[in-house]
Amino acid sequence: METREFTPSLEQLVWTFGGAAPVMRIRPGTVLRLWTEDAFGGRLRSSSDRPSALLDDRYINPQTGPFHVEGAEPGDTLVLHLVDLTPARDWGVSTTFPFFGGLTGTDRTATLHPALPERTWIYPVDRAAGTVQYAALDSDFRVDLPLAPMLGTVGVAPAAGEVRSSLAAGPFGGNLDTPQLRAGATCYLGVHTEGALFSVGDGHYRQGEGESCGTAVEGAMRVTLLVDLLKGGAPGRPRIEDDDHWISVGSARPLEDAWRISQTDMVRWLASLYGLTTMDAYQLLSQTCRAPLANVVDADYTAVTKIPKSLLPAAVAYDGTHRRMRLAAAGL
Repeated sequence: METREFTPSLEQLVWTFGGAAPVMRIRPGTVLRLWTEDAFGGRLRSSSDRPSALLDDRYINPQTGPFHVEGAEPGDTLVLHLVDLTPARDWGVSTTFPFFGGLTGTDRTATLHPALPERTWIYPVDRAAGTVQYAALDSDFRVDLPLAPMLGTVGVAPAAGEVRSSLAAGPFGGNLDTPQLRAGATCYLGVHTEGALFSVGDGHYRQGEGESCGTAVEGAMRVTLLVDLLKGGAPGRPRIEDDDHWISVGSARPLEDAWRISQTDMVRWLASLYGLTTMDAYQLLSQTCRAPLANVVDADYTAVTKIPKSLLPAAVAYDGTHRRMRLAAAGL
């Protein structure tokens, strides 16, 4: 396997899916070792920092990429296996923004209430212990929480030449903010344009399901991933497979539509995996699925449908690609 490394300069960061020239051309089977900046571009470093004073809404969620995958054509399936995610800094940061988050009025859910206070929390990273430390701002309360690195954004260029903000999500992937995008997971994305033009970023050192306040423990990340390409078979929505689950991801507003997208895609996936009719797959899903929220704060909400593999007979998705990727990753 060929290994390529890339650390973007500030000028090479991008803030969209689509609309940017590729930074590198790679072949299927390539190992990429990347560095990704945090969602705030490293600008928030102290609990005294205020997002409204230091951030520009146009430049949140910088992406590393895009990468042109040779041979990728519309209708193909891009495969990204996350081998390793390692915090690149000794601290992460989380904030509250005015009129942003799950428990405040927003520009879309307008109220007469004033914005919640703007606050910033810094989380020291203890690499030896594998933890980040939460420290309350208004008391002496502290607690160590396990590191759980994930990528908030994984996506390709959208269809029809569309350009989407790196804050958005949809059939192309994007700002999914699901903790399922962690080391050991394989992500399947439909290709919409020649070369796929995928990018990644928005590392989180940990995040609760739902991302309630609007931000995780945001942090720069060292990312190792395996890239592959399957001809044809493009999923209509992002899919993830790990050792224990089949996972489908839906993004939309309102939230119930995001849930419906992930549920209907999983019905189709179960039907394909087990040779079931749509109605039989619908019934099986109803009795076996888990449906955690990824986020209820972004431009597009994201819901996840998970099927535990342990509940069902063994099945093979995408010609055993996930198992092949896991074996390849073990040899790195």
